[in-house]
Amino acid sequence: MPEKFVFTSNPIEQLEKEYDVVIIGSGSTGLTCAIQAYELGLKPVILEKMDKIGGNTNRASSGMNAAETEVQLANGVVDSFADFYKETYQGGGKLNNQEMLEYFATHTALAVEWLSSHEIELTDLTVTGGMSKKRAHRPASTAPVGAYLIKGLLRIIQKASIPLFTQVKVEHLKKQPSGTQVAISIGEGVQKTIVGRSIVIATGGFGAGSEWIKKYRPELLNYKTTNHSGATGDGLLMAQEIGAELIQMEMIQIHPTVQQDTPHAYLIGETVRGEGAILVSNEGKRFVDELNTRKVVSRAITSLPEKSAYLIFDEKVRNRVKAIEFYNHIGLVESAATVAELAEVLKIDKQNLTSTLAEWNKAVTTKSDTEFGRKTGMNNKLDAGPFYAIHVAPAVHYTMGGIHVDERTRVLDGNGYVIPGIFAAGEVAGGLHGNNRIGGNSIAETVVFGRQAAQQAFVYLKK
Repeated sequence: MPEKFVFTSNPIEQLEKEYDVVIIGSGSTGLTCAIQAYELGLKPVILEKMDKIGGNTNRASSGMNAAETEVQLANGVVDSFADFYKETYQGGGKLNNQEMLEYFATHTALAVEWLSSHEIELTDLTVTGGMSKKRAHRPASTAPVGAYLIKGLLRIIQKASIPLFTQVKVEHLKKQPSGTQVAISIGEGVQKTIVGRSIVIATGGFGAGSEWIKKYRPELLNYKTTNHSGATGDGLLMAQEIGAELIQMEMIQIHPTVQQDTPHAYLIGETVRGEGAILVSNEGKRFVDELNTRKVVSRAITSLPEKSAYLIFDEKVRNRVKAIEFYNHIGLVESAATVAELAEVLKIDKQNLTSTLAEWNKAVTTKSDTEFGRKTGMNNKLDAGPFYAIHVAPAVHYTMGGIHVDERTRVLDGNGYVIPGIFAAGEVAGGLHGNNRIGGNSIAETVVFGRQAAQQAFVYLKK
């Protein structure tokens, strides 16, 4: 059996006084950026405030969207950048930064290829809400993409000896002629200052930042969140400190399928629906196209009297989504041998649920969902017992707004001017997604714009 990979962050004594690129945040964006910077001959460092590496990337489960890839062709999927752009633009309410979106849509295939060149293979496909084709690339094992990606990137970080420090919180940024001063706190009140010739802010969003949510979307304060506890918007404050503008801050995404009957809210990945699951109300009836955009599905669930729903799926879906094993292990999944018995377990109308699945299976057979117009995730009927259900309701998931950047990840001030040497990428940057992020686009964003930030830092430093 191969030895289990364990990554150890650097001891704080190894922190140097100056780096070419100071990367703040150790999610997929930060790790990708550091690797690309290193490959360009720069001297990067990664600073992470938490004791755990990976941020919200660790919780990503569905896949990494990309168009015109070799993986798609190998699976008989003929796609186009134009369609990917159009569907993401439509899904975002046509409020996306079009230059960022153009760069994104045309560089996702290169990002998949770059990962593959580093032995991080995403060779299986699924579909997410708002997409007409299978664009979500994931591991062949169908394991959740986020943890798989973080592990693969950390292997490269370790092999290249790129310094990564945990429990180092960046408190302030201060521009200087020779670079940017980075004031940090380490452990119990220890303060220190280092210099970054360039800075990449990759701190993630503010989905767990109650003060930001209270300011921009107070009606969401009572919603649970799928975010890890460190997603508090620190990067926004440090960017503002050096004159950056924040944009679209009110655009906060609610994810429709979150199991929250326990103190911890567990996101049930879109892959479950992408592989064929349906949503039913407490009456045992479908009420929406389950693979519409997240904002549409969330609105449909909150419009129900009970403001929650059940994901219904069978053994075939379970076999196609490895994350379900985890959901089941921690007690989130109800099961029964037959549909009628499942209805009894859920205390919903037996005849309705049986009829709903019969109608759905007929729609799958005819490839025509006349009731709600669903067109994707219809490859297999739900007819292989046991049958399963997960109780879900919407929760705060993603923040589309953030630091104002251009398609080169350069941070902009309130007048639209570039702040030299400061870059931002990933969820902390606003503009790419409009008013709704498409599932699978966040992981793609981390790799596409993590690489872009490193490349643009390289260009800046060479000037």
